[in-house]
Amino acid sequence: MDIAFTDRELDVMAVLWEHGPATVAEVRERLADPLAYTTVLTVLRTLEEKGYVGHEAEGKAYRYYPRVARDAAGESALRRLTRKLFRGSPELLLTQLVSDRGLTREELERMRRLLDERLGTAEER
Repeated sequence: MDIAFTDRELDVMAVLWEHGPATVAEVRERLADPLAYTTVLTVLRTLEEKGYVGHEAEGKAYRYYPRVARDAAGESALRRLTRKLFRGSPELLLTQLVSDRGLTREELERMRRLLDERLGTAEER
């Protein structure tokens, strides 16, 4: 299943992933960019229509919760990015990533350890 979010939807999902179930007002308070209450409500309803969010009644309000895990969304986004920008090549994506001069030596070493673990060669070093 391809999971796709607009930037605004992703901002709202990030609030739900980081803070757990929330009302429209609570989501609105936690967003970095201030949005109108009705805008947040519209985004949540759209996410619900797509199946990414559910809600439970809480008094007169609804408490919205994510129905899609952050990891699953990340995997889907990475697959889409790899397909569209890197001609479907994870190797080209990795090349671009490690070519980033902003990465610290520690970050690069952690990436190397992850690759070693994935290859099962960590204990050979």
